[in-house]
Amino acid sequence: MKFTSYEAEGIKPFVENSPLMSFVYQFLSVRSFSAFLGVTEIVIGLMIASRHFTPKTSAAGSLLATGMFLTTMTFMLSTPGIFEPSEGGFPAISITGQFLLKDLVLLGASILTCGEALINRKQYR
Repeated sequence: MKFTSYEAEGIKPFVENSPLMSFVYQFLSVRSFSAFLGVTEIVIGLMIASRHFTPKTSAAGSLLATGMFLTTMTFMLSTPGIFEPSEGGFPAISITGQFLLKDLVLLGASILTCGEALINRKQYR
């Protein structure tokens, strides 16, 4: 989806409100950054999937994914409208916040796959 204008516009509020990432739109268009992010996600996924062939590459991919998901979790703090005002705000999470909350699970999965790759690296030599 990162290669579609729909998704590129969908992630725009997260990126432009982020103190960590808002600078990217000074160098890349909304579509270009979204496509770059899509390629990055595919490469990281392939790195993680390589565990049986190159566990160190898989661990590196998992660490990159961990960094990516830690970054997206910061959007919970910087993006307006994450907490549902009609329900009193925090801890009620809006649909936008729920979209980001999935990254908490993916963060845990990234840490898990990193550990598995490092623990089992001798097994695949």
